[in-house]
Amino acid sequence: MDKSLTFEQGPIRPPSESGSLLIRVTRNCPWNQCAFCGTYRNRKFSRRPVDEVKADIDSARAIVDEIRGYSWQSGQGGELTHGVLKHVLTDTGLPDSYRSVAYWLASGGDTVFLQDANSIMLSTDSLVEILNHIRARFPQVLRVTSYARASSLVKKTVDDFIRLKECGLTRLHVGMESGSDKVLKMIKKGARSEQLIEGGKRVVQAGLSLCLYVMPGIGGIDLSEEHSRESARVINEINPDYVRFRSLYIRRSSELVEMEERGYFQAPDEDGMVREIRDMVSRLEGINTTIVSDHILNLLEEVNGKIPEDKDKMLSVIDAYLGMTDEDRILFQLARRGGAISELNDMKDPVVRSKLLAAKRHIEKEMPGGVPEYIQAIKKRFV
Repeated sequence: MDKSLTFEQGPIRPPSESGSLLIRVTRNCPWNQCAFCGTYRNRKFSRRPVDEVKADIDSARAIVDEIRGYSWQSGQGGELTHGVLKHVLTDTGLPDSYRSVAYWLASGGDTVFLQDANSIMLSTDSLVEILNHIRARFPQVLRVTSYARASSLVKKTVDDFIRLKECGLTRLHVGMESGSDKVLKMIKKGARSEQLIEGGKRVVQAGLSLCLYVMPGIGGIDLSEEHSRESARVINEINPDYVRFRSLYIRRSSELVEMEERGYFQAPDEDGMVREIRDMVSRLEGINTTIVSDHILNLLEEVNGKIPEDKDKMLSVIDAYLGMTDEDRILFQLARRGGAISELNDMKDPVVRSKLLAAKRHIEKEMPGGVPEYIQAIKKRFV
């Protein structure tokens, strides 16, 4: 295999794009001031030249051909068999790009994610050229997605988004965080609710799939009700295809931790964030949106479904949790964060409950901060 073949990739992508080929269109974040995020701190933003991006796409294509060629040479008929995959993943002499492509092929090889934080800010003509090159080099691709910011969405017209859709862009992931202007200002998001609404509506009108990410807890205790109420208002105005919850975790590399230490911000506890989610879901009306809780930081993984038909089901899950005794809620938090269970019904198993009580007693004996401190330590490993 040609060990000189490689292409550039950025640091993050949405969890739902874990199986996608990552094509880096921009480097880092053009805003890079959000108080809750330290991913791109001290890193300079830049737009990559279109020819450079196209060269990366060509390199990814060449790597695919190299892997297929090895499969033929080793008698595997050009297929990505277990043996071929193992060879690529364990050959330390190959660049990481080979492993990325192998994982992509193993995941189906039909989805692409454009990195980094806000690739949609490129000119429409540049994006069209990149999208056309992806389609030419990988005609099997069915989905191409990207992150976007509200401030960039409003700079494109509906016709711009239609052009991008016609060239293969299928979905935009937007970190809404909150629909409250007070919260957005506090966390230095660099966006306003009116931009979220206007930009989001343009995306939806163009027929692109829109996924909004909402962060329970980001308003802190003081703005908790404002955050949930206004977030529901914005979602109702836009009617996106998806809303994904990403419950707050304060990262040590973010400005939010400094705000917390100075007493300017106090995060809700687990129950407080669950109540925010309940308030948001209860206020969603007149839309056809899928709610997704596909992140380990969300306590209630079961809060998934379509609005309006699954609304009552989701609220009943939340109410069942909030209706538990204080001890049982702590036990569920412990079990969920520790990976022992994933659903509330698992708590009904007397053997499971007995083991959780024993674990709780042990943690309280060994850790000064008890279960809350233990749970925070587990969360830290998640992020």
